[in-house]
Amino acid sequence: MTFDPASYAFSPSSGPAAIRASTVLPAKRENVEITTDDGHVLVGELAVPESGEITATLITLHPLPTHGGFMDSHVYRKASYRLPALAGIAVLRFNTRGTSSPRGTSQGKFEEGIGERHDVEAAARFAVERGLPNRWLVGWSFGTELALMYGAVEPVASQVEGAILLSPPLHRATDVHLKEWASSGKPLKVLVPEHDDYLRPEAAAERFVLVPQANVVGVDGAKHLWVGEKYAARALNEIVAEVNRNATASELPQEWNGPMATAAP
Repeated sequence: MTFDPASYAFSPSSGPAAIRASTVLPAKRENVEITTDDGHVLVGELAVPESGEITATLITLHPLPTHGGFMDSHVYRKASYRLPALAGIAVLRFNTRGTSSPRGTSQGKFEEGIGERHDVEAAARFAVERGLPNRWLVGWSFGTELALMYGAVEPVASQVEGAILLSPPLHRATDVHLKEWASSGKPLKVLVPEHDDYLRPEAAAERFVLVPQANVVGVDGAKHLWVGEKYAARALNEIVAEVNRNATASELPQEWNGPMATAAP
């Protein structure tokens, strides 16, 4: 059964309440389908602010589906729960080809990051066609490979402002792709956990020296999967700071005074 984002039950609050891992804040949420140019239908969800200006758009690329990554990977789920209300940011999440989640299963099969080029291109095109502004790729683990491999070349390069990477392993993405990002001049923010399983801050700084505009940020205490509310919140704060540089607040609020829902575990 496909999960319906309209099923969240919002209740009024009697005053400011702490935002917890499962807290869902108000937004306009809809299930979407994204069609690739090689004929696959990808399932996803778009969450936008209930009212007011959309300040930025996140096109999220999830971790490796063969190791449990999907559109509901927890940092992206929390981005969808919080950022439309707290920062006016639209969040597009989707399952790459062959990936399943409570939203459903995208057509096709896992193609080791090669066929997924069509998925990245289709997601960017979808965001453009929906009129979503200030579009940024946000990749996590395997998703960083997709962002690096396909975000700085056409047709995606002219459709996005830049990219933010969480835990880049740099397994599939090569120096060729890094040089393409360097040539594009587009911003690249790289968040590297201190205890990452694949690439740690010092090594990341050495690899990303090929991209002069890259901002490599080591995150003390964090691990590859950003487990723990402290680290998920840090990732979201870094993302918002990059895509919404006109924001006056340095950190997202930790409380909400208004209707709230609680997501199932």
